[in-house]
Amino acid sequence: MSSPDIDVLSKQILTLAPDAILFADERGIIRFWNQGAERIFGCSAADAIGQSLDLIIPEKLRKRHWDGYHKTMETGETLYGTELMAVPAMHQNGSRLSAEFSIVMLNDDDGKPIGVAAILRDVTERHQNEKKLHDRISDLEIAHDV
Repeated sequence: MSSPDIDVLSKQILTLAPDAILFADERGIIRFWNQGAERIFGCSAADAIGQSLDLIIPEKLRKRHWDGYHKTMETGETLYGTELMAVPAMHQNGSRLSAEFSIVMLNDDDGKPIGVAAILRDVTERHQNEKKLHDRISDLEIAHDV
């Protein structure tokens, strides 16, 4: 039995992963969009590739996002590093979802940023359940204090 081709396996992992995996270039244009991203955001790779990240960023958050993105591309530094971040995101149908994500800065051979890869997970259901639980606890505390 021969060893599997790691390049073939890597491509399958990236393409088939249930989490959204995407790559946006230094201008914020989507260049890679896997099946997980298709499922989570409701947009095919054919429709997403070549589009701005605005495709998944709620309108009221775009200025803040782009200010940070452009600064990161200029400096090569990000505040996010290895931390898992939680943000609102937008489905193709306009509905909002809660996402957790991590990023990987990608650089050319000279160390200049060429874009960002992101791995995102839809945590909307968990976020909603936690909010319901928090609201229920608050209601019980109020009832108990009466």
